[in-house]
Amino acid sequence: MEGRRVASVSRRIQGPLPFDTVPNCLRTLLRTVFGGELIMASSLYFILPALGGYTLTSLYLLKNPQILHKKKRAAFHCTHISHRGGSGERIESTMEAFTHAVEQGTGMLELDCHLTRDGHVVVSHDENLLRQTGHDVTISSLNLEELPLQKDRLEVTFYAGHYSTGTDRKFTLLEEVFRKFPKMPVNIEIKEDNSLLMEKVSNMVKQYDRENLTVWATVDSTIMKKCRRTNSTMPYSFSMRRGLQLLLLYYSGLLPFVPLGESFLQFYLPRIINRTYIPEERLLKNRMVIYLIEKLTMKKSLFKHLANRGIQVHLFVCNEDPDIEAAFEAGATGVMTDYPTLLTDYLHRHRSQD
Repeated sequence: MEGRRVASVSRRIQGPLPFDTVPNCLRTLLRTVFGGELIMASSLYFILPALGGYTLTSLYLLKNPQILHKKKRAAFHCTHISHRGGSGERIESTMEAFTHAVEQGTGMLELDCHLTRDGHVVVSHDENLLRQTGHDVTISSLNLEELPLQKDRLEVTFYAGHYSTGTDRKFTLLEEVFRKFPKMPVNIEIKEDNSLLMEKVSNMVKQYDRENLTVWATVDSTIMKKCRRTNSTMPYSFSMRRGLQLLLLYYSGLLPFVPLGESFLQFYLPRIINRTYIPEERLLKNRMVIYLIEKLTMKKSLFKHLANRGIQVHLFVCNEDPDIEAAFEAGATGVMTDYPTLLTDYLHRHRSQD
C-alpha cells in the first residue's frame, strides 16, 4: 500500500511543473533570462539591417559627396606651395626667397606673421629670433628698424643637415609681399593669440583686395575661431583639433553627412619624420607612433572625398623626389616644399610623361 502511494507521487512530479507553482523569485529569474534573449533577438532583427544600410549609404556618399554637398569653388587651385618662400634655396621668409619661388612657378606662398613693438606685421616663422639671427630677442620687443639681419647660412628645418644661403637677409613686411605679388595666393599662419595682429592682417587683406587669395592657417582652434571672427570671408584651413574631428567623422562613417567650412587640409607627410625632419617631441621619435599616424591619416579615400567637395589637401614638407611622389600617391592635391625648383622640375617631368 505504501509502495503504491510513493509511485503515485513520483508519477505526478515527473510531468512539467505548472508555471503558477514556481516560486516568485525563480519565476522572476526565468522571465529575465528568457525574456532578455527575446528582446535582444528582436532588437538585432532591426539593428543589423539598419547598421548595414547606414554603412552602405555612408560608403556611397563618401564616393559621391556632391549628392549632399555643393562643391566649394575656390579662386585658385595650387599643386606647388613654397614653404616659408622656399627656405631651402634662399634665406627663409625674405623677399629674395618669395621672388625666387614665384619665378620658379610656385602656386602659393606659405608664411608666418608676427607683430613688432611699433605695430608692423613682419614675415617670420619664429617670434624669438635666436634660431634665425643668433640674437635671443623677440619680434614683439623690437621696433621694425631694430630687427637684426638673419644669418647668412641657415639650416633648413625640414631638411636636417642642409643649409640655405642668399644675398637678402632682411625680414620683410607682409604688406611688401602683397604689394609685389598682388595675384599670388598666400597662406598665412597665425601662431600667437594676438587680436591686434589678426586685425592688421585682415585690414591689409581687404586693402589689397585679396580676401579670396589669402588663407587663414593655424594649428590652434581658439586662434582660428578668432581669425574667423576677424574676417569670415577669407578661406581657412583645418586646425589640429578640427583635423582630429575630421578623422573621427571619417572612421565613424559620419563624414559624408557633415558640412565642412574649411577649404584646406594641411598636414605632415609622416614618412619625412625622423628622416628629413627631426622633431623635438620625444613622442614623435618613436617609430611605432609614426607608423600608426601614417596608417591612420594617409587615407586616399578620405583625401579623394575632400577633393570632391572642393577642399584642397596639402602635404608637407617634401624636399626629395620620393616624398613628393608619395604625397601625390596618397591623394594630395598639392605639395609644400622648401625647394621650389625641385618641385617645379618634378611636376614638369611628370606632366610630360602623362
